Amino acid sequence: MKKVNDVEIEDTYCEAFDGLYTRLQITAGDKKRLKQATEGSTALPCTVFNESEGGVETYLNKTETIDGRPGSIIQIWVNKTGGKEKLEHETAKRIRQGILVVPETKVFNQTNSNKKIDTMKKIGHCGDGYEWTEKRHNREMINIPIMMGEFLIEKQIAYNTGIMGGNIWYYCDSNKTALKAGDAALKEIKKIKGTTTPFQICSAGSKVETNYPEIGPTTNHPYCPTLKNKIKQSKVPKQTKSIPEIVINGTNKKAIKKAMKKTIQTITQHKGVQKISAGNFGGELGKHKIHLHDLI
Repeated sequence: MKKVNDVEIEDTYCEAFDGLYTRLQITAGDKKRLKQATEGSTALPCTVFNESEGGVETYLNKTETIDGRPGSIIQIWVNKTGGKEKLEHETAKRIRQGILVVPETKVFNQTNSNKKIDTMKKIGHCGDGYEWTEKRHNREMINIPIMMGEFLIEKQIAYNTGIMGGNIWYYCDSNKTALKAGDAALKEIKKIKGTTTPFQICSAGSKVETNYPEIGPTTNHPYCPTLKNKIKQSKVPKQTKSIPEIVINGTNKKAIKKAMKKTIQTITQHKGVQKISAGNFGGELGKHKIHLHDLI
C-alpha cells in the first residue's frame, strides 16, 4: 500500500480523453465586469451533451495583459471527435453570450498554435455587416459596434489538441473536510500553466451505464454515501461521508500529471481525508491512463 502524508493512495488510474481547446485572454475596464465575462463564458460544463466545457485558467493583473487592463485566461474544450467546426461553434456561442454582452470587454488569442479559427463568420458578423477590422494592440482585431461603444476580438484565434478528464477522487469524513481540502487544491492547480478545472469541486461523479439514457450520465450510485446502507453494491467505506471529484483538463499530459500530483500532495495534508482514488471506465473509453502510483 502506498501513502502520502499517511493517506492511502489507491492502486488505480484516471482515464482521460483527447480534446480540442482554445485559450483566450479576456480583458475588461474593471474587475467586476471581468469576473462577469470570465465566469459567464465558462459556466455550465456540458460535453456529455456533445457541447463544450469551459474553465478559468487564471486571472491576470494589468501588467500581464495585452492592453494593460484587468484580465483572465479561459479555456474552451470540445471532444476531439467534434473537430474544428464543433470548437468554432461552441467557442463563438460562449463569446457571443458570455463576453460580448459585458460592457468594455475584449478577447485576444492566447493559444500557441498554427491551427486557426477565423472569428469573423460566427462572432464578427454580430455587427450585422457594420463591423470592421483594424490594427489594435499590434494585432488584427474585429471592431463590432454595440450600444455601449465597441467590442473587440482578435480576428484569428488558435486551437490545439489537449487532454480532457484527468481526475482525482478523495474520500473524506465530511463535506466540510472535502470543501476545505478541495479549495486548497484548486488554488494550487491555478498556478500550473495550461490547466483548468471545469467543475472545480464536483459533487456528483457519474457513470456510463444508466437507467435513464434520455438524460445522459446519472449518479455513480456505488459511491454515494447516502446509499451505503441501502444497496448491496455500495463501495463507500463505513467512516466515509463525502467523495468529491476534481476534474482537470490540460494542454498536454505533463501539465495534467503535474496538476494531479499537486492535488494529491495538497489534499492529503488535510485532517479527515481518508483515501485518494480516481475515476475510470474500466479502460474502455479513454486513450490516456494516468496511474496514481506513478505520480507519487
